[in-house]
Amino acid sequence: MWNKVASTIEEFIRRKVYEAGVDGVVFGLSGGIDSTVVAYLCKRALGAEKVLALIMPEKGVTSEEDILDAISIAESLQIDYKIVEISEILKKFVELVGDGSRNAIANIKPRIRMAINYYFANNLKRLVVGTSNKSELMVGYFTKYGDGGVDIMPIADLYKTEIFEFARYLGVPEKIIKKKPTAGLWIGQTDEDEMGITYQQLDKILKKIERGEKEDSEEFRKVERMVVTSKHKREMPEIARVRHLLS
Repeated sequence: MWNKVASTIEEFIRRKVYEAGVDGVVFGLSGGIDSTVVAYLCKRALGAEKVLALIMPEKGVTSEEDILDAISIAESLQIDYKIVEISEILKKFVELVGDGSRNAIANIKPRIRMAINYYFANNLKRLVVGTSNKSELMVGYFTKYGDGGVDIMPIADLYKTEIFEFARYLGVPEKIIKKKPTAGLWIGQTDEDEMGITYQQLDKILKKIERGEKEDSEEFRKVERMVVTSKHKREMPEIARVRHLLS
């Protein structure tokens, strides 16, 4: 099963690069499981010379372990990588526009990383590859025009719990697979704590929603609300239709 998934995704990456007429891909490598899986797939699809991983830590927030893991993954795959520390960019941004809420500050970080991804992609004539999975996309657990601002999403049809299985098939180190998932938005932040639900529980409910099933529980209603209220994140901005008034 997983060999067919891998070959399908690899062909998807190659096709999108060919259709865009570009020379390769760029993506953010955090040291977590999702971006590591993307790194493996891009290397398998295109070869090391067409892949650039950008490691974009924030001083005092990103753990040393995550940085070292990201470097280790890039070096083991023999893909090019660059470390771009975002703290000074973030500091200057806040100085210029004024301090904001924790949520505003947290969301500007992935938007800074998105801009860095596209800087290198434009400079090198490459596509930006997203690292979001299906679970995150369905509930809107990503930043609009941040980590959601990409050209292609190779693993976005796989639930988070499936990513763990897929990672083992690809040969991702067990250390990466067993890490507690985090977006690294602030010290001690984890995905499951922030969402208030484990990925096992979340995926079970999301699969029911996708099948059109219902469940009489507060947990199900909570996830259902997350899916509905984040709909705008998964679509192009809606257009106010007035053309018929001008005819």
